[in-house]
Amino acid sequence: MKRYLTLLGVILTVGKGVSYAEESGRPEKPNIIILLTDDLGWQDVKCYDVDEASPMETPYMDALASKGVKFWQGYSPCPTCAPTRCAILSGVHGARSQKTHVVGGAPPSAYTKNSRMMPPWYSGRMPVKTYSIASALQDTGYATGHCGKWHVAINHRAYPQPEDHGFTWTQSNRGVTIPMAPNRLTGFSTTEAGDDYRLDENGHSTHQNSKDALAFIDGHKQDPFFLYYCTWLVHTPIHTRNERLLDKYCKKLGVEKPVGKPAGWNIPGQKNPFYCAMVEELDYYVGRLTEYLEETDDPRWKGHKLIENTYIIFTSDNGGMERVPGEIITDNFPLDRGKISLMEGGTRVPLIITGPDIPKGVESQVMVNGLDFYPTLLSWSGAHSKKKEGQAMDGLDLSTLLRTDPTDPTLVKQADGQTRDTMLWHFPNSNALESSIRVGDYKLIENYDHVNNKKNDQYELYRLYNSEKGLAARVDIEEAKNLAGSMPDKVKAMATELQKSLSEMKASYPYYNPIFPLDLPHKEKVPHVLTNTQKGKNVLLTYQENGAKVVRANLIYTLNAGHRYEEWFRKEAQVDLSTKQIKVSLPEGCTHYFINLIDENNFLVSHPEIDTVSVRGDKQPSTYALPVKAK
Repeated sequence: MKRYLTLLGVILTVGKGVSYAEESGRPEKPNIIILLTDDLGWQDVKCYDVDEASPMETPYMDALASKGVKFWQGYSPCPTCAPTRCAILSGVHGARSQKTHVVGGAPPSAYTKNSRMMPPWYSGRMPVKTYSIASALQDTGYATGHCGKWHVAINHRAYPQPEDHGFTWTQSNRGVTIPMAPNRLTGFSTTEAGDDYRLDENGHSTHQNSKDALAFIDGHKQDPFFLYYCTWLVHTPIHTRNERLLDKYCKKLGVEKPVGKPAGWNIPGQKNPFYCAMVEELDYYVGRLTEYLEETDDPRWKGHKLIENTYIIFTSDNGGMERVPGEIITDNFPLDRGKISLMEGGTRVPLIITGPDIPKGVESQVMVNGLDFYPTLLSWSGAHSKKKEGQAMDGLDLSTLLRTDPTDPTLVKQADGQTRDTMLWHFPNSNALESSIRVGDYKLIENYDHVNNKKNDQYELYRLYNSEKGLAARVDIEEAKNLAGSMPDKVKAMATELQKSLSEMKASYPYYNPIFPLDLPHKEKVPHVLTNTQKGKNVLLTYQENGAKVVRANLIYTLNAGHRYEEWFRKEAQVDLSTKQIKVSLPEGCTHYFINLIDENNFLVSHPEIDTVSVRGDKQPSTYALPVKAK
């Protein structure tokens, strides 16, 4: 409980004596590092221990927290990898950018014929026209580097790549996370000279991802630099190349070391020794980075070390992945669920920020989000003038909060001068099919798959904290007590605010599946297509209503049918209710297309129909699409 209370009596060094901006000789542009981990849970880092202690040992992450601000209520923009990365780099909410999940760029279709709903179309990439934070910093005179995971496109190797988004230097080696062969009890690191993962002087495996990060800094420290360091740790596959750490955690957890060809891990809780070893490996590489900065002279500031003029943001792309088929990985308890969910376990993440004008050893209950990084970096770097006219910015600048009093939520100001007390998330994907909003101490979940569904109520309401006395006293971070039935007015007000915000961002929502084999209200009323003709670039489709009106229609089209990274886009079509016709013009370069009809009961009819099983297997959507006829 005590870790949830805002620390009192913190002695802030900022504001006493010489200010950061006035300090003699300090380079005007600080260095900036975003260290983005992959699937690291809120309870996987030792300094975040609540209730029962985590078995993972993370001395370097803990030390980093002691050198800056540790946020207890830090959130990722999304509950999965790619949309969070796009949101951090662009500063744009996933609902606004239409980037709400991994991969993307495919026609809407149900995951299986037995799925009640299907996700909407969502983008397969962060568009090249996006003015990324790397581009803004590069235009301000920064050397910009990326290393590790990228994943802001359909595939890690698909267009666009880091070079297309403002990074002048990039390396993507996975290092120790490259799958071990033939299984995770073979290929452990050795001390032999030819071993790519050779154990170093401290008994840890050589990790190329870590070496790349240090190489970028070493080669660019003559200039102000921005490093977007995206480690692949601790994402699946769950293995460790360090047998010493595996043995250590088997002993510490009191579990038998697997033998032969282990098929998975089925002991509940934080009892997976492979994963615990991975977390400690990650911690070691975080330490390598911070020690390098602390020990290396700053060539731009004689007599000082790099760390003295470097900001570090350490966080995760989403909450911990608790399990995959056949493998229990970790447990985010007391938070509910994990990655791929908007419950707290899916979006609440470790977040530590350090820097030259940031007080040390502060624990903050201020609610912050990865969307805040972009405007904060603009402030730190002096790159405000590089912001493009009309550029969306869905986060807020945290620099005043961080340098003045990181425990004071009134220092996070919206454009209208009001204190921010609201955040929202949108995840109309996977099995979740939900949105959520936090307003102060309360959090509302809206479940879209609620019609005639005994598993889901439309709304869930939880009170996470009680801040009435100025302290964030823990109430129900477990999200165990649904208050929706007892607080209908609160539900109505928060739901209205959620929908207002999503409407402003033109968010897309999931649809009901007309080929679902069981009962769904109004399924028998869905329209069906009568004719489809193409003349030049113009398509005319006629349809018949069967009791439900068609309220809108979309053209779903591709420019690269049959390509390895086949990608689909969406364009709104014109619906003529009087003639029961849909009209749309095909974009230049379009090779194949579908027409989607959405009726008043939110059923989506695809023309032509897509075989969902094949599309998620070995066939591309263009197999089922209409080819564009030559002129």
